[in-house]
Amino acid sequence: MKQVYQASGSNTEWRTLIKASLKSFSQIMFIENAVAGLIILIGILVASVSVGIVAFLSALIAACVGRIGGADKGLVNQGLIGFNSVLSGMALFLYMTGGQRWIIALVGAAVTAIFSAAMMHMMRNTGLPVFTFPFVVWTWLILLASYRQGMFQLNQALVPQNLTQWEWQKSGAIDWIQGLVNGIGSVYFQNNIFSVVLILIGVSWANLKIGMYTVIGAIIAGLAAYGLGAEISLLNSGVYVFNAVLTFIAVGMIFVSNSRLAPVTGILAALVSIPITAGMSSFLLPFGLSPLSMPFVLVTWVFLASRKVLPNW
Repeated sequence: MKQVYQASGSNTEWRTLIKASLKSFSQIMFIENAVAGLIILIGILVASVSVGIVAFLSALIAACVGRIGGADKGLVNQGLIGFNSVLSGMALFLYMTGGQRWIIALVGAAVTAIFSAAMMHMMRNTGLPVFTFPFVVWTWLILLASYRQGMFQLNQALVPQNLTQWEWQKSGAIDWIQGLVNGIGSVYFQNNIFSVVLILIGVSWANLKIGMYTVIGAIIAGLAAYGLGAEISLLNSGVYVFNAVLTFIAVGMIFVSNSRLAPVTGILAALVSIPITAGMSSFLLPFGLSPLSMPFVLVTWVFLASRKVLPNW
């Protein structure tokens, strides 16, 4: 009888960890919902089975790190420990080459979970969430380590460029649909329209308002970036859109407190993220790095912190 209880308890524990892992996917869009996370994971698998497997294992590893490390069960079960690990696992797997990238991605996911826990502790008195800061910093550092350590082999797409020789190019045709698809999908490193549709279905199923904000934010960001004279190639890649979308949702909807002007502030924050993204892209060009979601993190921190002084803003 005791063995039956132990087996039952073990099965329950694994179900809890799997559910927490799936929530890590939805938490990237500020949603705590395992079904939404599963739909988003399926969307990633549609584009690439290997990336989907790495993403899920990264989430599961992070949940195990949290549970073994004695983290608050609420943080683990809500997927808050794991969402940065999902992103870092996918990023390291995609931005690196060679058979060792599986190991690098999964070990990186575990370290990202520890980094996330440390950041939560350091920022607990600020009242600001850590957002995706641990994922961005850890990914940048590992990618830069490739210039000093042979085990890390960068994808050839990440090529350092001399900013003084960079030529701004306005020519080309705008593909608005592809730009919006890439922009929304880039939150999960996706540019497959079927994957993006599934991501939107998962998000909207769990929270229709966030789904609407995602589409509206993408349209606003695309038009604003075009109005600011962004390069056509970057508009089509969606690089300006996904940071603006996350910023719009976070500032305009999720962390609103008693702000009466939250939607307006959210739009303003999303607009501010566009030149910040452009500036960070230029700053990181000599290193061959992408801004990832750092523009979203910095702009959202600024606007949320400003509400400590300007509560109606």
